[in-house]
Amino acid sequence: MTRIISLLNEKNHYLEKFYALNEVELVNFAQGLFDNVEHFYQTREKILDVLKYVDSQIDKAHNEINPDAVMTQEDRKQIKEALMIKDEYVSRIIEQDIQVLACIEMAKNSIIRELQDVRRNRKAIGGYKSKSFAQQLDEEA
Repeated sequence: MTRIISLLNEKNHYLEKFYALNEVELVNFAQGLFDNVEHFYQTREKILDVLKYVDSQIDKAHNEINPDAVMTQEDRKQIKEALMIKDEYVSRIIEQDIQVLACIEMAKNSIIRELQDVRRNRKAIGGYKSKSFAQQLDEEA
């Protein structure tokens, strides 16, 4: 049982790292700084890989427990506490991910608006071009 408790605490440690990483990048994203987005996603993927491994180790340790073993009250308390901490981190991370997606969506919409403005300006400028001047240049060339 000690192994499972240790693994649950390790999982919470990596969830905390994931949460902290999101916090730092959320500040950057809110300021419109997306230069670090690739590193951000790579780091997140690495942490998720570690979490998957820890989950597999928890599963393995759980399967190796003797069915006749008795869980102490202290073990139950520690497991329950670790699971509550995990649930809290997971819900906070989901909230952060929603904020990250909102920041990305706002930046995407801003870029789309800029591109539309550029197109409109090109059309407007194109309307002022003199066709006779362009033909005259072609004839001279």
